[in-house]
Amino acid sequence: MNLLEIKNIKKSFGDLEVLKDISISVAEGEVVSILGPSGSGKSTLLRCATMLETMDSGSLIYCGENAATDVNGKSVYAPKKDLKRIQNYFGLVFQNFNLFPHYTVLKNITDAPVHVQKRDKEEVEKEAMALLKQMGIEDKFDYYPSQLSGGQQQRVAIARALAMNPKLLFFDEPTSALDPELTSEILRVLRDLAAEKMTMVIVTHEIEFARNVSDRVIFMDEGYIVEQGAPEKVIDNPDNDRVRAFLAKIK
Repeated sequence: MNLLEIKNIKKSFGDLEVLKDISISVAEGEVVSILGPSGSGKSTLLRCATMLETMDSGSLIYCGENAATDVNGKSVYAPKKDLKRIQNYFGLVFQNFNLFPHYTVLKNITDAPVHVQKRDKEEVEKEAMALLKQMGIEDKFDYYPSQLSGGQQQRVAIARALAMNPKLLFFDEPTSALDPELTSEILRVLRDLAAEKMTMVIVTHEIEFARNVSDRVIFMDEGYIVEQGAPEKVIDNPDNDRVRAFLAKIK
């Protein structure tokens, strides 16, 4: 079953067309990595998929429910209360962590499940401690973000996204703000999540990681998907000249 279907989406900022007719579907349990040069539209695609940006045209469907439908070449979004429900299907982890600085680690993780999803505080705290243990930072539950390393902050951000029990997790370059040592910590967490069959869409520059963990790799350039398929095909034996040139530069 497809958890996510993006059909023919377009997005412009003023005269700049950033996404040019993009269609993607993501099946349950699939890990999809999105590669491409800066300015290719990867982050905008993620922001449109998570409704942080409004699409100009195209449809967006989560778990069979229409978040946005294309009507005569214009995206028409579902009513607010439906969107609120649909937003529970996914979580998003940003490159800059986006933690609340004045909340402890535990409160960062439990705040939304308790106040947005109206779940039992005790139960949510128990789950949050289990997630922190899974991330290897359960001893930091009463720390504030400023007391943590970048890698620890990113693990809290991942735990916070998981605490909402999403069916799908988006990651927007989750290691770009980290040094190499901390990067390997986060990639290890993502590998563990992939092993647990968590459905993930990951915008990344980490080619080796994309090769080892993804079920499918999508390569974007100038607002288009120029190649997609199994990682060994797209990364090791691409058909497209632009993909070959990009990979030759960074390998």
